[in-house]
Amino acid sequence: MMKIIVCIKQVPDTTVVKIDPVKGTLIREGVPSIMNPDDKGALELALRMKDQYGAHVTVISMGPPQADVMLREAFAMGADRAILLSDRKFAGADTLATSYALSGLCRTLDYDLILAGRQAIDGDTAQVGPELAEHLDLPQITYVAGAKLLDNGHLEVEKEDEDGIQILEVEGKCLLTVLASAFDARYMTVSGIMEAYDKEVEVLGADKIDVDPAKLGLAGSPTKVYRSFPKALKAPGEVHEVSEEEAVELIVNKLKEKHII
Repeated sequence: MMKIIVCIKQVPDTTVVKIDPVKGTLIREGVPSIMNPDDKGALELALRMKDQYGAHVTVISMGPPQADVMLREAFAMGADRAILLSDRKFAGADTLATSYALSGLCRTLDYDLILAGRQAIDGDTAQVGPELAEHLDLPQITYVAGAKLLDNGHLEVEKEDEDGIQILEVEGKCLLTVLASAFDARYMTVSGIMEAYDKEVEVLGADKIDVDPAKLGLAGSPTKVYRSFPKALKAPGEVHEVSEEEAVELIVNKLKEKHII
């Protein structure tokens, strides 16, 4: 049976996130937490492969204890196993330290395929998936819109790019980062929700995974966020009701004023 690991993250719902104007930090109080949309797309792909080919789906995450709710959502959708890395030693981790910790967990698991979302909506870096692949020395395909098993045991993957869709064939273990826009994630069922709370979310500390403690958390993070701030609004533009000839002259004069031409 195919064994699939899906990396998921609990994130604040960025449609309601605000930024403290003085501190320049996210105001998280009162903001609901959700499963990262691209990660939910990755989970949906894993569950479709489970439905079609038969697979065991393990979801993994790193975060505080309240991520338990998100992992039970994954159970209710159809995941078979859930593991949460939760330890003060992981606090303050940037993408490199996060991917390193997740790689340590993956090394303790048996898997054929690792799926992750393209990026998280709270950081928008799109770095954790590719970095995880590098830590594990796995081939990777990003911006994935579909995948299926071939008769020869290889994986056929659809990758979106600027010009359309690439069709790639992969042999052996690999990591894919998935686009939420390519998948309509299934809803939790009532029976699935009931069963989710009868299952165990395994919580592991740093001492239970194959890692160097010096590379974890804030100490192992080479990047630091100095300040966060909302995008500044642009001033409203000028509206001119003129003829086509006058419009051309107006545009040329504006470009000259700004020394563009």
